[in-house]
Amino acid sequence: MTIKVWDYLAEYDSEKTEIMAAVEKVFSSGRLILGQNVQDFESEFSKYCDVRFGVGVNSGTDALFLALKAIGVAQGDEVITVANTAVPTVSAIVSSGARPVFVDIDPATYLMDTAQLEDAVTPRTKCIMPVHLFGQCVNMAAVQKVAQAHGLKVIEDCAQSHGAMFKSKKAGSLSDLAAFSFYPTKILGGFGDGGMVITDNQEYYERLKRLRFYGMETAYYSKEHGYNSRLDELHAAILLSKLKHLDGYIARRRELAKKYDELLKNSGLVLPTTADDNFHAYYLYVCRHAKRDQIIAGLKQRDIVVNISYPWPIHTMTGYEFLGYKSGDLPQTEAVCKEVFSLPMYPALTDNELGSVVSALIEILRDII
Repeated sequence: MTIKVWDYLAEYDSEKTEIMAAVEKVFSSGRLILGQNVQDFESEFSKYCDVRFGVGVNSGTDALFLALKAIGVAQGDEVITVANTAVPTVSAIVSSGARPVFVDIDPATYLMDTAQLEDAVTPRTKCIMPVHLFGQCVNMAAVQKVAQAHGLKVIEDCAQSHGAMFKSKKAGSLSDLAAFSFYPTKILGGFGDGGMVITDNQEYYERLKRLRFYGMETAYYSKEHGYNSRLDELHAAILLSKLKHLDGYIARRRELAKKYDELLKNSGLVLPTTADDNFHAYYLYVCRHAKRDQIIAGLKQRDIVVNISYPWPIHTMTGYEFLGYKSGDLPQTEAVCKEVFSLPMYPALTDNELGSVVSALIEILRDII
């Protein structure tokens, strides 16, 4: 039987009664858009993240885009971020009218190298967008130091970091605004697209509610140009039912990561490193090896599916060549993207399945070294 890098079916079976009750509640309510379920999920998720306000939107990409628009990012502005992230991080910046400016990464943690931020700031810089990659947080103390010195806003990309912490503070509570994705694969994932912007700033909160709904506060009257980006009642109800399991999901992910650590410590793989002051939520368990492609091919032959997050740095993609970057500009990012790969990681992964992955890896590594 194939071992997948991610699978929701076993989790769905265990939570099916709760999920279907949430679905029925929506269908029988008479309200399908921006009703009580969205309000309740916004309240509960923002409370979980230790902030005051949440605004549910259509996707994690829209969450980033609307967060940028809420702080006034526009044509000609610059936003500092990284290139070893999912395309939506950069897509949102470009769609807002701004230009992404990339800094390189720490090769040990794959997170933003905050020592490079100061040199990346220009008179056009409006915002820093750290990406809390793979389930752990960027050094937000360093990010905020640069931001405060230059009067910049900070938006956390938290798509991969539900429940992660930096210095005991939740991801999403460390900035002006933070954007989350509830795409099905995420630590807290639904059964379709969905996202949320969270903030402690009431002015941003009020503006975000307008921006997601055509700029309206009252039906049929726009106070400003806005968009159509609303978290559906159905998705909100399902996510609300799953939210109470989130800490359990994270505990199981950390348990699986610990097993991988113990069983693979002498394998020859470079295993994940937890950054200083971090509580790692393990959205992904990312390994590194110079012969990655051979390893992946060997695993595939054994019906084990892994993933590469991410094989191509965004600054090298043809879709973003207009930004003017070239290969060699971000050496650590480019080197890492050639060697990283993610092992199966999700709460319903069994110990036996993990053991099969480890056994296959050790066998493959023994043969290729």
